[in-house]
Amino acid sequence: MANIHDIAKRAGVSVSTVSRVLNHNPYVSESKRAAVQRVIEELDYTPNRSAVDLIRRETRSIGVIMPYNNNQAFDQLLHGVLNGSVERDYTVTVLPTKYDAVKELDCLNMLKKKQLDSIIIASRSNAWDAIIPYTKYGTIIACEFTDHPEIGCAYIDRYGSYVETFQLLKNKGHSRVAFTTARGEESNSTQLTLKAYRQVFGDFLPEYHIRDCYGIDDGVRAAQCLLHSDRRPTAVYANGDEVAAGIYQYARSIELAVPDDLAIIGQENQPIGIGLQLSTVNHQLVKVGEQAFYLAIEKSKAKIEIPYHILVRQSI
Repeated sequence: MANIHDIAKRAGVSVSTVSRVLNHNPYVSESKRAAVQRVIEELDYTPNRSAVDLIRRETRSIGVIMPYNNNQAFDQLLHGVLNGSVERDYTVTVLPTKYDAVKELDCLNMLKKKQLDSIIIASRSNAWDAIIPYTKYGTIIACEFTDHPEIGCAYIDRYGSYVETFQLLKNKGHSRVAFTTARGEESNSTQLTLKAYRQVFGDFLPEYHIRDCYGIDDGVRAAQCLLHSDRRPTAVYANGDEVAAGIYQYARSIELAVPDDLAIIGQENQPIGIGLQLSTVNHQLVKVGEQAFYLAIEKSKAKIEIPYHILVRQSI
């Protein structure tokens, strides 16, 4: 099997010139670059990726920690990261954790092993105190706001969006408002939702908070719990458009009119929500993912806020 010494001898150049060509160094004459490329093709030479990485002192690989990838919100974040990776010729490794804190730390340890240049955290289970020590091995970017100076972040003002959404429902005359979340109070997003609800409406009935909602079936389950209550809510803020679609589907099945009997608003402007004309809070997660990618490859610790938009449609 050919190596760079064989290529150098056959092309009539130095080994260092071959190395510069393989690493896309601009300081090589076009004639020498062409000669090296011609020999590489003739010998069907494939460079050893590990050796090239060692020379570059980088892998051009980014890891993305996410709990799972069968979720529209995380898929949108990942889509944004992949947009950037294709443009800049980086490899992206998806690191699913299912919110396992030990697994999450194992993924971060890939920075220490030099298997990745940077890691983007879409959602986490560990506290920042457990994550920050890994920043000495590589760049870590969060997809939520953090004021830790060691961590760059691309984020949206989730709390602001939750307050504005609940206030919108209140302004439309709703006082019995239910809501769904993915996780319980161990989740920062859930904590912000509860805080926003209390700011707008005060305390809430425990039965108005439905947890473990991720897709359409969970939306149906949430609706079954909420819509047969003696204190049936008049509006529901779902944590995703697929969840909102399940609520809509069940409400219609028991002959409730949307929005006259039940107002529904979801999140993330997903295709199913667009098709059903569901109101939604678009957190622009694709843009969050794109910005997180650029922060990662630039090894930046900047804090970049992406604006959200509330899209009012027929469902409220």
